[in-house]
Amino acid sequence: MKIFQVINVRWFNATSWYALYLSKLLQDAGHEVLVITVPGSETEEKAYEMGLNVETIELNSAHPHKLLKACSEVFFLIKKHKPQVVNCHRGEAFFWWGILRKIGMGYKLVRTRGDQRLPKSDFFNRYLHSKVADAVVVTNKRMADHFLKKMKLAENRLWLIHGGVDKEIFSFNPEGRNKVRKKFGFADDDIVIGMLGRFDRVKGQKELIEALAKTRTNVRDKSIKLFLIGFPTATSEHEIESWLTENGLQEITAISGKCEDVTACISAMDIGVIGSLWSETIARAALEIMVCERPLISTSVGVMPDLLPPQALVPPQDVNQLSLKLTEAIKHQDFREKLIEEHKRTMSQLSGEDFLKRTMTLYQSILN
Repeated sequence: MKIFQVINVRWFNATSWYALYLSKLLQDAGHEVLVITVPGSETEEKAYEMGLNVETIELNSAHPHKLLKACSEVFFLIKKHKPQVVNCHRGEAFFWWGILRKIGMGYKLVRTRGDQRLPKSDFFNRYLHSKVADAVVVTNKRMADHFLKKMKLAENRLWLIHGGVDKEIFSFNPEGRNKVRKKFGFADDDIVIGMLGRFDRVKGQKELIEALAKTRTNVRDKSIKLFLIGFPTATSEHEIESWLTENGLQEITAISGKCEDVTACISAMDIGVIGSLWSETIARAALEIMVCERPLISTSVGVMPDLLPPQALVPPQDVNQLSLKLTEAIKHQDFREKLIEEHKRTMSQLSGEDFLKRTMTLYQSILN
């Protein structure tokens, strides 16, 4: 099958990861895949690292000259490669691919929405998704409900595909756990609370720090430690350290920086936390923590209610509730073990193979 994956995402975020991982799965399965992204982007760099075929077009520009140039380049690629399926992972270029689809360029069009923004339910947007696109993929039930109830999209055009994890790369690694815990000064009997994610306000590092400070006061357990697996992006490490100092956690916290072996760092946790204030429509970090059999608690944002049982969820930005949930997880090993069993059931259907199979079922259905 000949497939275009249109990933006009400048940063290597969850949307970019979802699309690139899917592209890799399709390519490894023997399909002819072309990744189309914007020049000079992290997505372009990562696509090359993954061994994917890449073309760059300035798809996000509103400048008339650049827009005309981009359209001509798109037209040339379609004529040259004759794709059977075009999958647009961002909205900026979706309209133009839709026009070419309607004038008979011979491909089927998929719109994948992996972002948190709900589309406007106006006539034009409903027409674009229901009459121009052959299918719409969403990555969480909240977005699915919006398309069905607000956008009035027919059920047979909507596909909920959560994504998946490469289980050959991500699985609990006891040797890696011991190595990382030794490197960062965690003792064997320490209870390490871990958060995996870039340093950004949306990820909720501040709320986790405040919640853990409350938990330490209530539990009075000196074995509790904090492991922040990530590196500065929108939030500086200096700001993170100031939050730690304000809450008296600087002496019990380790910051990984860019982690070469993410699986080992995840394995070093005893309890994982997703503290996001919003977003998490794909939740790559959550999937990786769960498949490594680490008990995970989270805020109830985005896709997280799809992935975790209600007893593992707290409201976003609610420091008190997060502190209580941390206390429960720290004090009760049976609670942690039950979460791990729940994670196993969830992840049994979220491998890379499952991701590929569901996507291929979609592509084949619209071609047939």
